This record gives sequence, structure tokens and C-alpha cells, in this order.
Amino acid sequence: MSSHGLTVGFLAEIMQGNELENPVVQILGSKRIAGSGEQSERFRLLISDGKSLYSYAMLGTQLNDLHRQGKLQEYAIIRIDRYTTSVVNRNEKGEKRVLIIVDVTVLKEGSLVGEKIGNPQPMTDTPSQAAAASGGPDKPAPSRPMDTLGGAGNNAGNRSMSGNSTQNASLTDSLTHPISSLSPYQNKWVIKARVMSKSGIRTWSNAKGEGKLFSMDVMDESGEIRVTAFKEQCDRYYSMIEVDKVYFISKCQLKPANKQYTSLKNDYEMTMTNDTVVQECKETDGSLPEIQYNFVPISQIANMEPNAMIDVIGVCKQAGEVVQFTARTSGRELKKREVTLVDSSNASVELTLWGEDAQNFPASANPVVQLKGARVSEFGGGKTLGLVGGSMMKLNPDSEVGHKVRGWYENGGSDASISSVSARTGAGGGGGFNTEWLTFQEAKDRNLGSGDKPDYFQVKAMIHTIKSANAVYKACPQTDCNKKVIDQENGQFRCEKCNAEFPNFKYRLLVNMLIGDWTSNRWVTVFTELAEEMLGKTSQEIGSSLEFQKEEAEKLFGSISFKSFVFKLRTKVEYFGEQPRNKTSAVSAAPVNHKQYNALLIKSIQELTGVGKN
Repeated sequence: MSSHGLTVGFLAEIMQGNELENPVVQILGSKRIAGSGEQSERFRLLISDGKSLYSYAMLGTQLNDLHRQGKLQEYAIIRIDRYTTSVVNRNEKGEKRVLIIVDVTVLKEGSLVGEKIGNPQPMTDTPSQAAAASGGPDKPAPSRPMDTLGGAGNNAGNRSMSGNSTQNASLTDSLTHPISSLSPYQNKWVIKARVMSKSGIRTWSNAKGEGKLFSMDVMDESGEIRVTAFKEQCDRYYSMIEVDKVYFISKCQLKPANKQYTSLKNDYEMTMTNDTVVQECKETDGSLPEIQYNFVPISQIANMEPNAMIDVIGVCKQAGEVVQFTARTSGRELKKREVTLVDSSNASVELTLWGEDAQNFPASANPVVQLKGARVSEFGGGKTLGLVGGSMMKLNPDSEVGHKVRGWYENGGSDASISSVSARTGAGGGGGFNTEWLTFQEAKDRNLGSGDKPDYFQVKAMIHTIKSANAVYKACPQTDCNKKVIDQENGQFRCEKCNAEFPNFKYRLLVNMLIGDWTSNRWVTVFTELAEEMLGKTSQEIGSSLEFQKEEAEKLFGSISFKSFVFKLRTKVEYFGEQPRNKTSAVSAAPVNHKQYNALLIKSIQELTGVGKN
């Protein structure tokens, strides 16, 4: 090392495929490479090790903020804590590598250094010249496999990736690219990634024909990305792919990700093609990070927002039988199973499984169930869990947390007093005043819903007005999707979320009604399940009436107008633009039990006046 601490010769070493730990280099310049979004914006650095200059250093997107803050300015001295290299070009003259900087520590800011250290010279691309540049003897470069799956300009390598010969291609660590370095402008790459989650097979039908697909989310130390397989690739790879295993993947089509339907931090996603190669990596060196979990105690699910995505681990205390039924809207045969999970927070939650997950679940074995990305649903005041595309379920995980929850269950947990976060409250007979009883004016005076979490309260109110015209919408017929479809006016209905067209749809209810007590009125939203319960009709019947028999529909809505119910309400202030709006929805609505209600009023009068107290 020089007196300034730079790791002299580091750049020549990486040109030969060697690695050094925690090299120290100087930044001599940077260039912004524009992309289509924040995640695809990249920064290219000119770095020096005191002897050589290198302009093919790319900053990992997770370090973009560090660059924007001015920490990586000209002349700054940095220690590269984590990096990887990728071959981007290989020909008869040699190979060119890109250095991907994954993690850095700024040792000295550029303004404090103020000058270029030494007299570094530009790097060359060939291994032999790189060796000469380092001052070492002219020795041959380390042997490398020449299948160039990650390179360009080699015809033999290109042929190995096409047609039936892809089955014979062997993907290796030496040519892998970080996920964060991929772009549509580069089509010769291999990634080595761990599968975080895998969806079930989904089918579609439209005017162009029928098909099927599945998706998986994969990760490496630099980032994550979604991979989707259609038709033949779905058949070819679905049974092969297993969650938590590591695979080499090459020759997929890269395209901009639809951010509306994925939360992965990547502006791109992959689609498998006929040339795609997927090969299991049987020997891993531990360089890839493990899947990270942020487990939520089951007792806390009661406070979760509907549609929140959470990680949970618990023991299956009870599992119902598989129920098979025909969907009213699509006519498809569906299979469903309800599973009760418990954990050491002494709480339980219902998990709904569908299809193969329901059928293959070991109901009698009381397995430990580990969930990643489970979705929280709410009905009647209770919270339940379900799996969606991208969710992952693992049974009896061989991990510290898995053994811990098993130990709790077998040492008294199975007999502990358990409270259910899935139990419905405020339902049936107007009873169960478990939620605080307030008037609308009191709720307003307390400014309910303005905090970080929604507030709940209970009120006896009368229905004054129902907006029947917009009470239903046409939704995607898929079981786990309620997205509004677009009528193509050709007999097909398109769901943007599923990226598919269907010859049918299902009706969903979204009823807005004005309800009031003796102090004030408030508009509330009533969703499908509760609206069906209140109106005594299915969504399909109500939707058909509104579309073809409007007078009958009006009579149906009129049948509950000016009736009183005990409403349990959820309220939360949401912002539309910069304007706050209190959004209130009905969790439950039960007929008034006058005996219980009168007893509540008498108790309130006694508390206010002190009359009748012993």
C-alpha cells in the first residue's frame, strides 16, 4: 500500500478474476446514467488504486443516496466492503469486466484530500496486459471456462444458449451478474439467485386463446427481481423450482416492471423465453443472503390494517376439512381449508388455504407454519390471513425460531388460554359492545382516525340514504383478485392486475350509505360480505338487478332504508392530494337488541347523574 492507504494493484488483480478483501481506492470522477425510474438510475465511477485507472465501476443502486448526498465526490477515498465483478465482453483479445460496488465506507471526503494520488494509468482489457500493468511477470491469465454465457461476441457461446442445446449448457459462478446490474440493453448474462417465493399456476382465457403462468421472486446480495414463466416454460420449470433454493438463470427477456402489482425494489422484471436456462446451484458458498423474516406476534395482527403484508410463524392447533365448492361467478371448482395458528403471544388466527395448499396440508400433524408475505383480511371485526401471489409458506422450518415455537407448544402452549384475533365482534343481535360506544359528535370531537392507525367505535344509527347507482362493480373472476375489470366490448373483460382477459366477471359490492344518530350524520362504505348480509342477497343477484331490473334493485335497497342497526365502524383520515378526508367503513351491522341497548342507556344515565348507584 502507498502512504495514502490505497490498495495498489487491486484493479489489475480483479482484471484477472482474483479477489482482494476490503480494497481502498480513490474516486476521480463519476457519471450519472439515466434510467426510467429511481431504481434504474445508475452511477458510473472512475476509480484509481494509485497505479491504475478504471472507468467500468458501477455503483449499486442501494448506494445512490450516498452519491446524491455528495459523499462520493471527486478525490474521495473509499474502502470497498463488498463488491462483485462480471464479464461483459470476451473475445480473442481477452475479457472486459465490470466492477459492481455493493457496499462502501467513506474513509476521507474528497474536499479533504483535494488532489489525485499518484500517477495512475488507464487499465487495459486483456489479462496479459493487465498483468503487465501491475508490474508483475508476463504470465498467462487464470483458466476460465469459455462458454461465455455472460459475455458477448463469441459465436460458440451464443449457440450453446439456443434450441435444445440449452439442456447441455453449464452455468457457473465465474460469469454471474448481480441482479442490480441488469438492464434491457444487455442480453448476455447469468444471475445466481435464491428463490424467495413462488406462486401457484394461474390460467387465463381470452380471444387469442388460453394459457397459464407462474411467477417467482428471486434475490441475490445486490437486489431482487420477479421472474414469470408462461405456457411451455411454466410446464418445464414449475415442478423444478423450489422456494429457498439457489439457481443459475440466464436468457430471460427483461422489461419494465409494473409497479402497481409488485413491491420489489427493481424497475425491471423477467419473462422466460424458449432460450431460457435454469440450473440448480447444488454447491453454495454462503455468499447469498438468507431470506429475511420480520415476524409479527399473532396477538398484534388484531391491530393490523386490512391488506397489510406480514410474516408470521405459529403452530397449527387445528385444521378443518377440505371444502370443495363451485364458485358462483366463474363456475370453477374450488378447494378451501381453514387452519388455526397459535403462538407464544397466546393468540390465534385463522389462515385460509386454497387449491393445492389446502389439499396437501398435513392437517393431523400440528406442523409449525412459517409464512412470508401473508395478507391480512378483515371481516366482522376479526382479522384472518391468506396467501397471495408472492406469499411463501414453509412447514416445520429447521431454524432457531421454528424450534422455539415448537418448544413453546409442546411445553404448555397447546393447553394455554388462547384469544382469537379472528373472532367477529359486534355481530349478531346487536350484542357484544366490545368496541367503545360513541355518538358521531363524540367521534368527531375526539378527532378519531387522525392517528397512525385506524380507530374503531360503535354507534346505533339509522340508514338515511343509499347511493344505489354505484353500489356494484364488475371484478376479476379469479378467486384471490377483486380488481375492477375493463369491458373490452368484445365479450372479454380485462384485469390489469392479473394481466389477463376473461369471458366472465364477478359482481362486487361497494355500497355508500348515509347513516345518522341523534347528534350527526356520516357517509360510510359497506363492502361485499357485509352488504350481502344486510340485504339478504348475493352480489350476483344484486348486480344483475341493478343492471337489468333497476326497479327491483331500488326496492331491495329501500327495504333497509330508515332502519336502525348497531354499526361497528372503522375510521381513518386519508389524504387525496393534500386534502385530508375521513374515510369510514362499516365492519359489522347488526339488528338492535333493544333490551341490551336500553340497559346500556340506563347505565350511561346512572354514570352521568349518580342516580341508582349503590
